[in-house]
Amino acid sequence: MKPPRFKYQAPATLEAVLALLGQYGERARILAGGQSLVPILNFRLATPEILIDINRTAGLAGIEMEDDGTLVVGAMTRERALEEDPRVRGANPLLAAAMPYIAHTQIRNRGTLGGSLAHADPAAELPAVSLACDACFDLLGLRGARTVAAADFFRGIYATALEPDELLVRVRFPAWPPGMRFGFRELARRHGDFALAGIALTVRLGESGGCSALRIVGFGIGDTPERLRAAEAELLDRVPDAAAITRAARAAATACSPRGDIHASAAYRRELLEVLLRRALDDALAGPRHDAPADARARAS
Repeated sequence: MKPPRFKYQAPATLEAVLALLGQYGERARILAGGQSLVPILNFRLATPEILIDINRTAGLAGIEMEDDGTLVVGAMTRERALEEDPRVRGANPLLAAAMPYIAHTQIRNRGTLGGSLAHADPAAELPAVSLACDACFDLLGLRGARTVAAADFFRGIYATALEPDELLVRVRFPAWPPGMRFGFRELARRHGDFALAGIALTVRLGESGGCSALRIVGFGIGDTPERLRAAEAELLDRVPDAAAITRAARAAATACSPRGDIHASAAYRRELLEVLLRRALDDALAGPRHDAPADARARAS
């Protein structure tokens, strides 16, 4: 299949990109990595009047560390660059651990952080990781700049807080606190597929051994990545022993309302979420894992 006719612009400056967005608004689509957009165009699920290619736009890619430990990533930074950069592994172990689960290496060579987040697929890894890390998104438009928390950015399936004349320019991941642990688990039918369900979490233990802070995010189970607050309530300020972990996993499964489809029933996703949450918590409490195998998407263990 082939896409419908559209105008094409590849502006070299951010000012030119914003001018085009201001002119065309909802009739424009941004081309970043193109790994999701191009298939959508070919199936004619999107029929933009103009495609704005930002691959040559200066100042949108790069990885930086601020003095306070904040990891700042430009929206056009390739996923493969995040996967390979040692600064990312040190500054945000959860983000680094999730990268190998995204599709295939060839996809990550082209796919971008900002493109995945703006696309907002509810089964994608990066939206869930950004929510688990309490990341903030810097948006820019002709009317000015604003920052939106990950918790407020994802509005529904392929829907975000981005206005038609705005561009996601960078993402800020807060400094990784000392003692913070993480867990990441997902299951797909085959390597490279989107997850049927997944878990991204961060947890910090206090001096008494109880969970002093945690964020548990489920993805692939609803219209957006979502905080599993029922599970968090079972663990916050409590020692995460086997019984507490079991209660938390069951609470998450009971509270969630996954959608069934041709890939998995709602009941299967609910049960899968419970299993994955137990294993992600076990991983977190056992210590950070940086060695997820390339085919990890195809396995639950």
